[in-house]
Amino acid sequence: MATPPMSGAGVPPGTFPVQQVQAAREVNTASLCRIGQETVQDIVFRTMEIFQLLRNMQLPNGVTYHSSTHQDRLGKLQEHLRQLSVLFRKLRLVYDKCNENCAGLDPVSTDQLIPYIEEDGSKHDDRTTSQFRLASDERREVLEVNKKLKQKNQQLKQIMDQLRNLIWEINSMLAMRS
Repeated sequence: MATPPMSGAGVPPGTFPVQQVQAAREVNTASLCRIGQETVQDIVFRTMEIFQLLRNMQLPNGVTYHSSTHQDRLGKLQEHLRQLSVLFRKLRLVYDKCNENCAGLDPVSTDQLIPYIEEDGSKHDDRTTSQFRLASDERREVLEVNKKLKQKNQQLKQIMDQLRNLIWEINSMLAMRS
């Protein structure tokens, strides 16, 4: 008895291509975006090559030029333009497939994407509030002490002025005596 040849890891030859086709159809959106990015990069590269070819081409302004060189450059230009149109069609297919895959998705707000735990947050808020109250009370006490210090400084200044005047008067009377 002859067994049919196996392809791959013990898969009969009839089912293997079907699995490949299904896998190709089930491409996720992220890989489609990567393919789209590569396609855009190819489009930019081809466009740059087209501009390079156009810059190097000479205009037929009465100067003799080789028709074979001109035909060769023209053929390259047409080939690049054909490949560019193929790449744009490929990009359109990728774009349509991505839109089709994302059509059923509901937009998620950014607030829902940020993890937030209310219990820990409320404890943190209570602790912050109590720290704020303590700091506020300390500040109020410091302001009161500063106010009292200013009053005491004013009183000391008045006393020093009075002493200075008294010493001045005593010195003046002593000077008059002699």
